[in-house]
Amino acid sequence: MGMKVVTETQNKPVAESTASIAIIILMNLWAYPILILWTLFGILVFPLLFVLGRLFLRWSADRLTRWFIWLYGRGWFLLMSPFVRFDREQMAVIKTETPHLFVVNHFSFFDTFCMALLPVHNIIFAVRSWPFRMLWYGSFMRLARYLDVEGERWEDVLDSCKIAFAANGSVLFFPEGHRSRDGRLQRFYSGGFKIAIAAGIPVIPLCINGTDRLLPPGRKLMRPCRICLKALEPIDTGNFGEKDGHLRLRKLVKSRMASSLAEMRGEVE
Repeated sequence: MGMKVVTETQNKPVAESTASIAIIILMNLWAYPILILWTLFGILVFPLLFVLGRLFLRWSADRLTRWFIWLYGRGWFLLMSPFVRFDREQMAVIKTETPHLFVVNHFSFFDTFCMALLPVHNIIFAVRSWPFRMLWYGSFMRLARYLDVEGERWEDVLDSCKIAFAANGSVLFFPEGHRSRDGRLQRFYSGGFKIAIAAGIPVIPLCINGTDRLLPPGRKLMRPCRICLKALEPIDTGNFGEKDGHLRLRKLVKSRMASSLAEMRGEVE
């Protein structure tokens, strides 16, 4: 999508040339203001799109909001395309009208934006409490019925997920719970895997690579990069119903994601 900027395939730190520094400065002079303007525009047009969606699509308010958030992400791709190349792989494994539980690794604040690369929009994000306190995004997250996995009771989170699955919606977890600071997978938590088993829903692991180059934790300046989102084969949770099944499922998913990320980064000979 858009003009491509050559970057390091493995996202390894390199000394910045004068030309690279100039591109980075230009990118940030463009990216931050345009993100603010795009967000403000979205806030202004949302009421109109919401009313039209209710009239013509007949969707629920929360699903319409999730569709709008997906469109917002797609627009962000276009705005970032002079500096970022967006790719996706193996999306055919995702059945658009079938509920899934997605799990994805976490490198950057912009990982959530990149979920608009998925071919489905009806996805409830399960996240920690702090994003709900963000001025511009919190109200949309609540309207979309995103899940606060820190602030809500486990039983309520499970019930909300089952309701979403029954309506052919999906749920997305970041099993690490926080952004990786070294570009590697961190410890996985079990919550999402327990929910998938309890609801009898297949798990689709997602691997995202490149956002740790774009904007990793602790850095303010974005850098040009290539971002790729890859969907792995669905995992049937029917064989993980025993007491410690979520531990086996968690281990299996992490192993497959680690292998796929290593391949995406060119670390496999």
